Amino acid sequence: MELKMRLCVALLSLSLCLGLMGHVRAQEEADDMEMDVEDAIDDMQEEDVEEEEQQVPASPPVPTVTYKAPEPMGEHYFAESFDKGTLHGWVLSQAKKDGIDEDIAKYDGKWEVEEMKDTKLPGDKGLVLKSKAKHHAISALLLRPFTFDTKPLIVQYEVNFQTGIDCGGAYVKLLSQTPDLDLEEFVDKTAYTIMFGPDKCGEDYKLHFIFRHKNPKTGEFEEKHAKKPDADLRTYYTDKKTHLYTLVLNPDNSFEILIDQTVVNSGSLLNDMTPPINPPAEIEDPDDHKPEDWDERPKIQDPDAVKPEDWDEDAPAKIPDEDAVKPDGWLDDEPEYISDPDALKPEDWDEDMDGEWEAPQIPNPACETAPGCGLWQRPVIDNPNYKGKWKPPMIDNPNYQGVWKPRKIPNPDFFEDLHPFRMTPISAVGLELWSMSSDIFFDNFFVTSDRNVAERWAADGWGLKKAAEGAAEPGLVNQMITAAEEKPWLWIVYVLTVAVPLVLIIVFCCTGKKSSASTSAAEYKKTDAPQPDVKEEAEEEEAKEEESEDDILRRSPRSRKPRKD
Repeated sequence: MELKMRLCVALLSLSLCLGLMGHVRAQEEADDMEMDVEDAIDDMQEEDVEEEEQQVPASPPVPTVTYKAPEPMGEHYFAESFDKGTLHGWVLSQAKKDGIDEDIAKYDGKWEVEEMKDTKLPGDKGLVLKSKAKHHAISALLLRPFTFDTKPLIVQYEVNFQTGIDCGGAYVKLLSQTPDLDLEEFVDKTAYTIMFGPDKCGEDYKLHFIFRHKNPKTGEFEEKHAKKPDADLRTYYTDKKTHLYTLVLNPDNSFEILIDQTVVNSGSLLNDMTPPINPPAEIEDPDDHKPEDWDERPKIQDPDAVKPEDWDEDAPAKIPDEDAVKPDGWLDDEPEYISDPDALKPEDWDEDMDGEWEAPQIPNPACETAPGCGLWQRPVIDNPNYKGKWKPPMIDNPNYQGVWKPRKIPNPDFFEDLHPFRMTPISAVGLELWSMSSDIFFDNFFVTSDRNVAERWAADGWGLKKAAEGAAEPGLVNQMITAAEEKPWLWIVYVLTVAVPLVLIIVFCCTGKKSSASTSAAEYKKTDAPQPDVKEEAEEEEAKEEESEDDILRRSPRSRKPRKD
């Protein structure tokens, strides 16, 4: 019994753990940032406490977090939080896009600096793409150009798809340092060194990392695309939360792509880009052609094979079963279907238009109890003599020369660039976008060569934003219901999570051995031994207890002392 009670406690604990597991996971990230939020609001809370001591409001006010713009601390090349409320330093493109209709060629999409629609941090402003189905282009110069030499490049910024995203991009371009760079003429063909960020159209969720590599032999540029991330990116486009996108390029040619400070893609510029940085050392000779007598057939028909004389190509594949016998009671003279005797010709039937009316066919009632009706035919079976059309057997081709391939020659365009990190220097940050969705929120652009500085900027900006969004999230029950609405199969998980522990608890705790009295009765019943009367045993035990009490009183000294009247 003690073991069973322990099992019950263990099962109850397991069910509680399963129920709380999701809640704990949902709260882990918000708990990690709790101290940052508390530090940000300590001063304000102290002032609120002093005011509350002087006046007691009807209902306690809900504390809010006042946003404080992050300040760059350390070496950086660009930092923009838009919290001044202006586009100072940013240049709107005045150009037109080539090769498209005049009506949509101009970069006339609207940009605004404003707070998010459903902001959790009053005072936090960002750059918002406002227009649908418009070309947008805006850019700003770095504090100084970034040169790819011995220091890494870290680029990060925030994106929030406030109203979702149907088809459009939210990527950033790092514009190349060129003598003719004019930000007012910023278009899609403006030279850039790196393009990085999210992009979506339909169900294709992308996270671009593209850089333009200069061919050292020809001087021409070619786009190199990073491999597709293995992570599922769907959530970042649909949850309407602010996400932090980070690109890290290292002088050893390695790269990392992070979302919300979690690596979602990584690799090497030398090995994980498409097309590859370096062309092959050898290529197929374009002037080499396959000889006319080249035999690529590994198998051929045996030329010496002869069709056997008894091979009958005309034998049918199926023949009637001669052993079959017509079942008794088969009704040869009864059709399977007859005209419905109860059917009546419709009143509006026009024989000139509709033809001669015929009653619909119904199953013949006479055939319901018979094994069959109509003309009986023997069933067909496989013909044991069927061989089909004769073909010579296949044998190895004695003249087989293998699959022909052109010979290899040295690649005249071959080069070997072992340092693709040394890209074209960058001097500006730009957004050149087309979107079918509006109100895309950008914030906290940052370019640096120090990862610690980038992480500090992220903690002061996105970290506080993330904590505020986490604090405003619904409770566990609402989160579970919302998740189940998006993925109905989760209801099965919820039911099993609750039902399985309950069933086990009932089985282990509510069933088992019966009482000792019932067990004793059952044992007597099995052995047919005389069974004492339970009531008599109880009375005998009470009598023994009373006798014991009388003996104790008689042995007590006080019981022998005479009582005073």
